[in-house]
Amino acid sequence: MDEPETLYPSDNPDMKFVKQVQKLHRLTVYGRWLFVGFLWLTIAPWCLWGLREEIALWRQYFTWVAVRYGLYFHPFATLGLAFCIGMTVAVLVWQSRNILFGLPQQDKERLEKQVFRIRQQGPSHPLWKWICQ
Repeated sequence: MDEPETLYPSDNPDMKFVKQVQKLHRLTVYGRWLFVGFLWLTIAPWCLWGLREEIALWRQYFTWVAVRYGLYFHPFATLGLAFCIGMTVAVLVWQSRNILFGLPQQDKERLEKQVFRIRQQGPSHPLWKWICQ
């Protein structure tokens, strides 16, 4: 991912454009991980607080039945934890796919279109300073 030739073949001779697309992709990755971190810092503590009595019970007498019933009788905490875990797994799978197989053509085109829009709008776009400078 460090070399522009491997991530984006030389379809577009403008290396500055290729670097800007790479910056946008990097910002997308950082944004997804920041969102996951935000979830774990906000929703997960609230969910774990709701399960605090069950967690104390699990620490004394751990059984999978106790976990099942603890999660069953606290649906909001279960949904919150499931959402945090699901988003984490989704970002891991997405990023792993991009690392192992490269970006799909559809994602490359989407990033290129977005860079074109950022360039057209100019400095008034919120991502201008992150992408074009």
